[in-house]
Parts: sequence; C-alpha cells; structure tokens
Amino acid sequence: MQLLVKRLSPTARLPIRATANASCFDIHADMDGTIPPGGRMLVKTGLAVAVPPGFEVQVRSRSGLAFKHGVAVLNSPGTVDADYRGEVGVVLINHGSEPFVFKHGERIAQIGVYSVAMCPAIEVAELDDTARGVGGFGHTGR
Repeated sequence: MQLLVKRLSPTARLPIRATANASCFDIHADMDGTIPPGGRMLVKTGLAVAVPPGFEVQVRSRSGLAFKHGVAVLNSPGTVDADYRGEVGVVLINHGSEPFVFKHGERIAQIGVYSVAMCPAIEVAELDDTARGVGGFGHTGR
C-alpha cells in the first residue's frame, strides 16, 4: 500500500517519518501564522493525498507542541476520507497562555493511515443487553 501525495504548492514539504518505526508522518505548515491564546486557525499544508479505499488518514496532534505550547489539533483526530482530493488542512487550537507563532515548513501535526470497516447502518427496534448497559459519561467513577 502507498499513500500518494501531491504538492499543491511549490513550497509545500512532503510528509516525513521522524524515525524508521514512527507510526505517523509529520506534516508541515505551508504558511506563517500566529494563533492567539484561546484562538484557532486553519493551517494550510499545500498537500493533497489519495487515500486507498477502505482506509482513512487521521490528522493528530504532535505531543511536543501540545506539551511545550498547549497547541493541539482541535478536531483530533481529523479525518481525510478516501474520496477527498482537496488540500489537507489542519485546525490548530492554542490552549496555551502565549501566542503561538509558527513559520512555513514547521511540523504542525502528524498523519497516519488507518483501516476503516465499511459497513451499513441498520435501524433496529431494540439493541442487545450488556453488563454496562446505558452507563456512560463517568459512570464507573474517576
């Protein structure tokens, strides 16, 4: 399997794996920007991808940006569907207390390719019972 990548901008940087066994590719900003504390921004990558059918690309936060600056992918994981051919954009949010300044070419997020079970949704009158039942939202305690 291959992830086909197209540069939409001559200045876009291709995704890279930081190490040989990294599960995700680092992706880079194809623009400069500043995200104020509490703010969010759609950051362009200048890239489009062709995801194989039965798979998706997930856009995830980089742990270093989250830890050092409080910056994360807002809709993490973001999804790039197999039939989307537009630019991969990354919605970053700054949870930090200082403006986050980034430059063109900086690593802003990571992407991984994941299998998707393509199944139909079937309406039913009842669902089977489980030991957990309808418990959710912290019902098992802290």
